[in-house]
Parts: sequence; structure tokens; C-alpha cells
Amino acid sequence: MLSSTVEVALAILHQDDQFLLQLRDDIPGIAYPGCWGFFGGHIELGESPERGLRRELEEEIGYVPPVLTAFGCYRTPEVVRHVYYAPLTVVLTDLVLHEGWDLDLWTTAEVERGARYSQRASQVRPIAPPTQKILLDFLAARIVPTGE
Repeated sequence: MLSSTVEVALAILHQDDQFLLQLRDDIPGIAYPGCWGFFGGHIELGESPERGLRRELEEEIGYVPPVLTAFGCYRTPEVVRHVYYAPLTVVLTDLVLHEGWDLDLWTTAEVERGARYSQRASQVRPIAPPTQKILLDFLAARIVPTGE
């Protein structure tokens, strides 16, 4: 792996056939600014992807899933995305958004459409292309989530 390759861990958090996504801040210099994406982030040196994801979720929304299940690994020359899925066992109002512009649950139709309205942004914002691809792969795999 090239030293310039970044490794991240991402969560497909699901509840009632919907998926929790974060509207990323709309600031230059970050990946997919102003787009909807997964919660998660960079893996720190010496950290496993699962441990890193648990840390990131706690930091970003104050939630740690009861169980994380590996879904897949998506590699490009720039980034390695370790993807896990887990049930979201709390209501949205129990989450505290510490990072990002907005958060909300997306339906399958919205994932397929690739954009949706954000109350906080007061506009329709697109889903990040890698996020959409991963969610469509997840839906195509017809995984029956457990632990809800």
C-alpha cells in the first residue's frame, strides 16, 4: 500500500429499513464537502478498523452500536474504506451531532435517487458517490440485519 493511501472505517447504521447518513460540512479541503455520507473516519496508527469506527461514532454522534459486522473493503489508490454495518438502536433525537452539518435517516428510494433535502441546510444536497455505491451494494447483497 502506498504511504499516501488513507484508511478509514465507515458505518452503515440502519433502522427500520432506513440508513443514517451525515451531511458533511460544506467547507473546502475535506472529502465530499456538502454531500451526504457515512459516519466514521480516519483510523489512527495502531488502531483496528473496528476500534477506530467505534471511537469515531462516539466522537461524532455519541453512539456506539451494540455490535459491528464487517461488510466489505473498498480500495482506491487514495483511500481504503473498511465498511461495517450495525443497528441504530436509539431514536434520532438521542444522537448529538458533534461533526457535520446535519444527520437523517434515508430510505432506499432516496439512496437510489442520490439526493435529498436537509432541514438544517434548507436545500437538497447530493449523496457522496462512494456512499451511494456502498449502500447500493449493501442493498443488492440483501443482508438481513440482526440485533435490532
